[in-house]
Amino acid sequence: MSADRAVLEDALEHGEEEGGHVEFKERLSREIHLADGRMESLAAQLRHRVLSGDGEATYVVGVTDDGGIAGIPRAEFSESMDVLSLLAEEAGAHIDDVETWPAGDDGLVGVATIREGAMLETDDAHIVVGTAGHVDHGKSTLVGSLVTGQADDGQGGTRSYLDVQPHEVERGLSADLSYGVYGFDDEGPVRMDNPDRKSDRARIVEEADRLVSFVDTVGHEPWLRTTIRGLVGQKLDYGLLVVAADDGPTKTTREHLGILLATELPTVVAITKVDAVSEERALEVEREVEALLRDVGKTPLLVDRHGVETAVEEINESVVPILATSAVTGEGLDDLDRMFETLPKTTDDAGEFRMYVDRSYSVTGVGAVASGTINSGTVEAGDELLLGPMPDGTYRDVEVRSIEMHYHRVDEAKAGRIVGIALKGVSEPEIERGMVLVPRDAAPPAIRSFEAEVMVLNHPTRIGDGYEPVVHLETISEAVVFYPDGGQLLPGDTGRATIEFKFRPYLIEEGQRFVFREGQSKGVGTVREVHEQ
Repeated sequence: MSADRAVLEDALEHGEEEGGHVEFKERLSREIHLADGRMESLAAQLRHRVLSGDGEATYVVGVTDDGGIAGIPRAEFSESMDVLSLLAEEAGAHIDDVETWPAGDDGLVGVATIREGAMLETDDAHIVVGTAGHVDHGKSTLVGSLVTGQADDGQGGTRSYLDVQPHEVERGLSADLSYGVYGFDDEGPVRMDNPDRKSDRARIVEEADRLVSFVDTVGHEPWLRTTIRGLVGQKLDYGLLVVAADDGPTKTTREHLGILLATELPTVVAITKVDAVSEERALEVEREVEALLRDVGKTPLLVDRHGVETAVEEINESVVPILATSAVTGEGLDDLDRMFETLPKTTDDAGEFRMYVDRSYSVTGVGAVASGTINSGTVEAGDELLLGPMPDGTYRDVEVRSIEMHYHRVDEAKAGRIVGIALKGVSEPEIERGMVLVPRDAAPPAIRSFEAEVMVLNHPTRIGDGYEPVVHLETISEAVVFYPDGGQLLPGDTGRATIEFKFRPYLIEEGQRFVFREGQSKGVGTVREVHEQ
């Protein structure tokens, strides 16, 4: 909700004029304003307003014909935005922004900015990269320099471009899970001019032919759970692991590498801060990284020796490119640009739509928003979906009001996109992380327990019946109870186990991989069979 009423006051002062770009509406309803004949005339009116405003119209909703503030209930305001969006689409335009203010007893008045042109259609080559690495190893600084093209000041200044504040979530329908975005067109990289202005991200989405989104993670050991959520819970195409040249691989480096490789994510290792050390030290860390990769059965590929084209061709779950970088001098950044511009997308649009919810929030005048990365298929505004499972195992009927990606509203979104989906038919407190959105005809089960093949990476003693770690699967982070076949699993063991969710069911499927953790105990697993509730 906007605190500054200047936009509203300016629109009211300007008023409705014949041939002007401002339109007053007390409310818009599906029953009345989308009826036969009525929709066409209102769409023509909207088109006239857009043309009169040189491609931009202003609709003030919740006011009388003479500009008096009436205010309408929140539910009616949401319906009015739905109807206005359909009218705009009919007129070849789209709602670009909505600002609201309180009016009367719990009512709203709002200003919608409508722009010419259909909502954005996104590219098919959009890749999502998950970053990982020890605290202070420079991952956020490196990504900050990539998305802006600006050199760091040596103090990590560019990392501020990736910081996400709580108010950014409350601002609107943006799915700001990716803390950085840039892209490419025929002339090269398309970067942010002003990273502190969120509309700059929308410009990147609009102008670039190919997008690269970064999902940042936390380098501090106590927040490993958050890192796991970022690497396991998103539909990532690639991992980017950073190792500082002045520090070398650490325990956290090994931890993060293990998570990336356990999820079979093709990964690039960037050795950062090479400007801060001697050439000998940089080569020493390079050798340490090579040895670390070989220890876990992976083949290191030095980009400096073999070239970017070879790295792009060879990267997979077994081959890991390594390159030296500096956010201060720019060393290695051109090579990273070329890699991200040409790396193939690893996810596809096949299958029915599915998205696991990572977080939710409420937007005034719009309602509940579910945010996450689309796992498969395609979603469009107006689609009828199921949300769940709820704690009792049932699913809720919902409808897609609108979709937004990086502060830009889109017609549709495909697998691999990080989006915010505004939903009709559910309140925000009812949406929980780990729930899933699927088509209404999917009839998905609710799973309380499943059989899995697990590998124990670390445990102080043995895992026996009743062991209770937290499983991280897609966006699910839930306490479970283990019942190993044979009664126990020792460190280094691979075996089968029955696993039960402790508190509520989820939608999971055979073949999904997961990480489990409890204290210093860690392991990975694959779902082999599910038990439907």
